[in-house]
Amino acid sequence: MQERPKRLRRCQLSVPGSSEKMMQKAAGMDVDFAFLDLEDAVAPSEKRPARAKIVQALNTLDWGRTTRCVRINDLTTEYAYEDIIEVVEGARENLDMIMLPKAMSAADVQFVDKLLTMMEKKLGLKKCIGIDVLIEEVEAMMHVEEIAASTPRLECLIFGMGDYSASQGISIRDIGGPSGYPGDIWSYQRHKLTIAARANRIDAVDGPFADFKEPEAFREECRRAMILGMVGKWAIHPSQVEIAQATFSPAAADVTRAREMIQAYDAALAQGLGAVQYGGKMIDIASIRIVKNLVDRADQIGM
Repeated sequence: MQERPKRLRRCQLSVPGSSEKMMQKAAGMDVDFAFLDLEDAVAPSEKRPARAKIVQALNTLDWGRTTRCVRINDLTTEYAYEDIIEVVEGARENLDMIMLPKAMSAADVQFVDKLLTMMEKKLGLKKCIGIDVLIEEVEAMMHVEEIAASTPRLECLIFGMGDYSASQGISIRDIGGPSGYPGDIWSYQRHKLTIAARANRIDAVDGPFADFKEPEAFREECRRAMILGMVGKWAIHPSQVEIAQATFSPAAADVTRAREMIQAYDAALAQGLGAVQYGGKMIDIASIRIVKNLVDRADQIGM
């Protein structure tokens, strides 16, 4: 197994795999990550035909730097294994990721991992196709640590709060807006998922915000996820892409300050000091660990 690649996931754009027009538009958007959907966005009668449309889009469109992913149907359906087989055989090196929805256990992820391993050997693929996993059920949240550690092929956990709301019995009136509840109703779930992801050196991403006509509410949801250590958020509409990618990008002034702090600390170490004053505050190795995350992200973006 190769070392996990570093991918930008400031925004993961959902694109119906049954729509050639929408896939063509997505390819030209310069979004970090696009997943061509075979699950919720596609009617049952269109799921099988959509596979061929997705393969065509992956093989013929210029996706630029965008990570190319396909969300398959969940493993309780009749579609899932053929989703993987047909898409991987058709797209081959033009596919970067498989997204597994409604994973319930580590075994679910390992099934997809083993099938991909066999197909990569059969097809002679030189690249390793990654896996992103949606946590969408209370049972999955109970086992999120085991899921996060399931396979080196796993790159990211995503909090799918839509299905999760139904699974936990969350009031639909209190989703995505002020509810009077004292705090963010998703704070615990976001924390738990992000901790599991970070402990296993993988990414954590926040799921969809349905009302794309409320950009400020979407921006706030991005901010809340970013504060907890998530690296990005889904977009279900093109209008959400720019907001997500801006929110999960560090400010230029913060990047400059972080680089200066690292330089000051390195100079202190060269003098045999373990801490140094910068900007009126003491900085030490703990401070540097925090700002190095920011610098690493800036380098990845190209800032």
